[in-house]
Amino acid sequence: MTVPMIFSAEVAEARAAGAPIVALESTIITHGMPYPQNVETARRVEAEVRAHGATPATIAVIEGKLHIGLSEDELEALGQARNVAKLSRADFAACIAQGRTGATTVAATMIGAHLAGIRVFATGGIGGVHKGAEQSFDISADLQELARTPVTVVAAGAKAILDIPKTLEVLETLGVPVIVNGQDEFPAFWSRQSGLAAPLRMDDPAQIAAAMEMRAAMGLEGGHLVANPIPAEAEIPRERLAPVIARAIADAEAHGIAAKQVTPYLLQRIFELTDGESLEANIALVLNNARLAAQIAGALAKPRG
Repeated sequence: MTVPMIFSAEVAEARAAGAPIVALESTIITHGMPYPQNVETARRVEAEVRAHGATPATIAVIEGKLHIGLSEDELEALGQARNVAKLSRADFAACIAQGRTGATTVAATMIGAHLAGIRVFATGGIGGVHKGAEQSFDISADLQELARTPVTVVAAGAKAILDIPKTLEVLETLGVPVIVNGQDEFPAFWSRQSGLAAPLRMDDPAQIAAAMEMRAAMGLEGGHLVANPIPAEAEIPRERLAPVIARAIADAEAHGIAAKQVTPYLLQRIFELTDGESLEANIALVLNNARLAAQIAGALAKPRG
């Protein structure tokens, strides 16, 4: 059995030419924001990748086919689709086998990118260890995926709703390189600071690409997490955001929100409590990550002497 995979014309052309490609997730389209803002944002992110010399490959499952890159019409249709599954490692294959439609999370996008031979992926923030995980055992599959799938994920750190210290501890235990771009402190999604030191720091996309190549040469499995701080002009400072997050978490507990519904509930509640500022920051950081991912992909595509 082979995976039913469809490459968009743009991605197929880039693959044939050996040109840089950046994978993009699709849950930002189906579960991240309402139509038409979801489609408009997805197009802006794709345009940002192109503007910095790479080809965007938004990954999704449409009627049982794994799409690597979406056409304008497919992107528009996905943005308006109802009852789209939110796919991670556990349900990715089942969705394809059943001929269903699903949007890829970080973990599933990494798997799809690897199947397509794409080594760099830009997203907003990764999942991780949820607050209270010592009772709930709620830990994102993204962390295990980073440990096993050789794709570099460019994100604005871990989502600020998470237990970031525990998330970094798990990544260290799993042997995932965590590289912070351009500063000595690990970023916290909407905020540039988390109060935690950067495990590794690199300031040059070519240096990050070289670290990827060396890891592959050494036969070390898994990918890299590149934590790219949100632009200073777009951030929501940590001290202002902390009480907002605390209230959103308390509201989730009061309403019995659990499992896959926790993250979307918290993001929506924080959007409401910040009067939409969190969404504007989210868009800015995704665009920023797309730029860096394109630069890393470009450095990987250059022949080395």
